Amino acid sequence: MLLLNRYILTQFIRIFSTVAAGFAAIYILIDFFEKIDNFMEAGKPLSLVFKFFILSIPFIIDQLGPVLILLSGVITIGLLNHQHELTALKAGGIPLRTIIKPVLIGGLLCTMLFLAMAQWLLPATMSSTNSIWYENVKGMVPLGIFRNGRYYYKGQEGFYSFSRPDPHQPLFVNFSYSSWTEDYHLHTLISAESAEWKDQEWILHNGQTQTRFGENNYQTTLFSEKKIALTETPDDFFVPKYEASELSITDLYQRIYRQQTAAEIVKAWAEFYGRISYTLLGLPLLLLGLPVLLISYNKWGRDLSIAIPASCGLAFFAWGLWGALQSLAKADYISPLLAAVIIHLLFGSAGLYLLHRQNN
Repeated sequence: MLLLNRYILTQFIRIFSTVAAGFAAIYILIDFFEKIDNFMEAGKPLSLVFKFFILSIPFIIDQLGPVLILLSGVITIGLLNHQHELTALKAGGIPLRTIIKPVLIGGLLCTMLFLAMAQWLLPATMSSTNSIWYENVKGMVPLGIFRNGRYYYKGQEGFYSFSRPDPHQPLFVNFSYSSWTEDYHLHTLISAESAEWKDQEWILHNGQTQTRFGENNYQTTLFSEKKIALTETPDDFFVPKYEASELSITDLYQRIYRQQTAAEIVKAWAEFYGRISYTLLGLPLLLLGLPVLLISYNKWGRDLSIAIPASCGLAFFAWGLWGALQSLAKADYISPLLAAVIIHLLFGSAGLYLLHRQNN
């Protein structure tokens, strides 16, 4: 039995490596032709192009991980079936659960590999590729950071700090702007309960202005509404939206407790559970894909010619459902934990039920 497990597991690993290399090559080829013009327009050397695409490989494998596990398991059992090895094993009295156990072990090993990549490898490679693409190629240098519920930006002449309830609306809460002298003394500090960008100008509400005069004296002026001319506009502010992709699993968890508002906490929980949920998605897909393979062979006398397209369709359906559940979780319509586990429970339960029927 140990020899059988080793044989099937070796086949699974060999097929996984081949499928992963093939999909990664296709992905890089398509991405290369889409982005090479951007590198050329930015005048970047070819060495930077190679570095970018080589460092993109872990991200590609991570994104394709669930479907790679699914296809590897389906092809492994499909080849056993196609070469009549599966029939011989079952005729020899070996139950189906024993035959597919090495495949499930292989899927578990790959999932553990993806978890390790998400923890230690992906943060470094994603940080490098994002820096190359957004900063070196696109010229989108981050002007600000997001910490504890507030945005902080460094402009050409001063510093901004505010909360922004809706990133898509030009409305800012607890707005402050400060400018400094060449010897790092505060020159002007403007604070307001709210600020808005309207008709190409800044309008501040219910605040005060402190302006330096003399050596260490400041004049304070209160206002209920004030129009001011500032160098930056809301379109100039850029905080990377890809920040979460550069964080490890533990970093995502720790970030939850640094959030201030309820909406930010919910979104942080959704991103944490969502990362783990996606990484573990390959196992329930594999559990459901294997009986689909066996059913297609029993009904139509074919295995891979139907099972592979069906598996791809199953993977796309799982991706769509997973994405929809994550969107609902981030919008606080459903629990982030429920959104993370429901697809695994549905697919895993259906797969186990169908495998039980096939085993009988």
